[in-house]
Amino acid sequence: MATPAGVASNSAAHIAFLAISLGVLGGCFGKADAPGAAANTSAPAPASATASSPAGSSSPSGQIKGPPVSVSIVAAQKRDFPVMLQATGTISPMSVVEVRSQLSSVITKVHFKEGQSVKKGEPLFTLDARTEEANVSKATGQLAKDAAALADAKRLLARNKELLAQGFISQGVVDTVQSQVDGLNAQLVTDQAGVQAAKVALSNARIIAPSAGRVGAVNVFAGSTVQAGVTTLVTITQLDPIAVLFNLPQRNLPDALSALNEGGKEVSATLPDGGGAFSGRLQFVDNAVDPNSGTVKVKAVFKNAEGKLWPSAFVNVSLKTQTLKDAVVIPQAAVIQGARGSLVYAVVDGKAVIRPVQVQYAQGLDAAVSGIEAGESIVLDGRQNLRPGATVQVKTRDPSDKAPGGSRGEGGGAGGGGSGKPKNKGASAPRAEAL
Repeated sequence: MATPAGVASNSAAHIAFLAISLGVLGGCFGKADAPGAAANTSAPAPASATASSPAGSSSPSGQIKGPPVSVSIVAAQKRDFPVMLQATGTISPMSVVEVRSQLSSVITKVHFKEGQSVKKGEPLFTLDARTEEANVSKATGQLAKDAAALADAKRLLARNKELLAQGFISQGVVDTVQSQVDGLNAQLVTDQAGVQAAKVALSNARIIAPSAGRVGAVNVFAGSTVQAGVTTLVTITQLDPIAVLFNLPQRNLPDALSALNEGGKEVSATLPDGGGAFSGRLQFVDNAVDPNSGTVKVKAVFKNAEGKLWPSAFVNVSLKTQTLKDAVVIPQAAVIQGARGSLVYAVVDGKAVIRPVQVQYAQGLDAAVSGIEAGESIVLDGRQNLRPGATVQVKTRDPSDKAPGGSRGEGGGAGGGGSGKPKNKGASAPRAEAL
């Protein structure tokens, strides 16, 4: 059994142990608070440094940090810009004539060869005309017979008038003879018409070219029987001059009518695959718009002495409607289509600057725009890598550079120097700044 003195000594020992334990714990908490305070005081500096120095970020002045962007530029030009309407046209002959016989007869001779060019009035076919020749002779004989009867009636009328004057015959006899003379005069006119009709039928036995052009395939030969107005003997296609038919949208109808009213403006036609270009004149604009396609038919006429324009072939047609005077012209490739419209990048003091533009008209590789001045340096290649305010480096084409990506091109594009080392040195700077 413990004595009171032992109990007291044990209690004192417990109290001392607790005091030492509390002291050790207080010291641990103090050490933990000291590093935390130091960390808190030093934290803002790295945070601000990190926020202000990532590669390619904007500085407080608004400029883009990072290596310059290599671009190529073109100067905006001020010149007259033609407004051209483009369409695909079809070559069409001015006329296509189907030659048919006006007589039912037999062909005795063919005077041409297939594919031959003929002039107006050249003989094409000769038909058996014996029946027509006999009809001409018959009509001529009838005319001579009636002419003789008329002459006899006139002599009789002259004698009767003398007898009437002497009182030997009555007026009725003279009137009867006068009626005979009038009837024979009418008959003579009819006979003359019959002779003319027989001669016309005889002339139809000789078929001539009704117009100049190129003949097609011959469907009949010597000895073939043809029916009047039924059998097509051959077709003649007029190739010089020749027409080109094309369609224009309804919105371009005022321009087409204006070009037509000014005497028919010049129209150019180009054959595909380098077949050649030709110049003609606008001749016709249709009087109605096709409700199914919303287009209007237009025709231009071209000279075709060399026969290079062939019917039913396709050509690319350009119609010059007007000219934009003193327009600012840049390549179409320099125009960027954005969400808010068209824009270009201009280079001002070595920096990329956005210029909003409006495309007035685009033709081929060029576009007439408004919003920039003539002479401004416009970015052509490399614009996809630009941001407003970015530093740019203009590429120059050196004939000695046989291939892109050489040492001169690499150094100039990234580091601005003349070798690869400046490029590496310049490239390492953004990484150090980011850190």
